[in-house]
Amino acid sequence: MEPYQITLVQGSWSKVLPISDEAAERFYKRLFEKDPSTKTLFQGDIQAQSQKLTRMITTAVNGLNDLGRLVSVMKDLGHRHGGYGVEELHYGSFVSTLLWVLKQELGDDFTDDVKTAWTEMYMLLAGVMKDSAAKMLKAA
Repeated sequence: MEPYQITLVQGSWSKVLPISDEAAERFYKRLFEKDPSTKTLFQGDIQAQSQKLTRMITTAVNGLNDLGRLVSVMKDLGHRHGGYGVEELHYGSFVSTLLWVLKQELGDDFTDDVKTAWTEMYMLLAGVMKDSAAKMLKAA
């Protein structure tokens, strides 16, 4: 990612973070509506899952300044997600829902450049996660 894109992601996330509980709740509601197959992936308390989502996005956003360390975190996350049964199509559902929520929360601040920056970040990190999950499943 370009430094400008990192700045855009970090700046936009700082605007969402104060309302992250509501944003996460909106995220899961939309995700389950758009892709009901994802609901089976979340057996526990959705509020606890929402907090995990917020922490992971915050970790990813803050980690953009140290991609080596962030890639290691994402490999571990991808490995775990593979064990949970996350499939390729779920990654698409996740990113479309994430972008939708960001647009809802940021309004006019969700510019084309911001959308592109978030998409770039997601594609980079999802690629790492998917590779890790595939290696885990292959080894099993």
